[in-house]
Amino acid sequence: MIREQIEAKLAEAFDPAFLEVTDESYRHNVPAGSESHFKVVMVSDKFVGERFLARHRAIYVRLTEELAGSVHALALHTYTQKEWEGLQDTVLVSPPCRGAGTMA
Repeated sequence: MIREQIEAKLAEAFDPAFLEVTDESYRHNVPAGSESHFKVVMVSDKFVGERFLARHRAIYVRLTEELAGSVHALALHTYTQKEWEGLQDTVLVSPPCRGAGTMA
């Protein structure tokens, strides 16, 4: 399962205080079971002092294999522990798909 691969690689690389990987493929125009769209919410102090772009690039490097395969989109929500504490009770919503990927 791709979700589990993503979760394992991110857990190993970033030692997160919180990690949630959600398969959101069902919200998009793809065949059932596609595992192509994911939301990642990760809290790690390895992000301290890093801008969002650098955080996202670090994740992309770890997930090169998945991104070269069936993963079409990653909605990334990356936080330090301090940033995360300020977001309690906030709903993190992924952006809507812009139509990429059609049903076969």
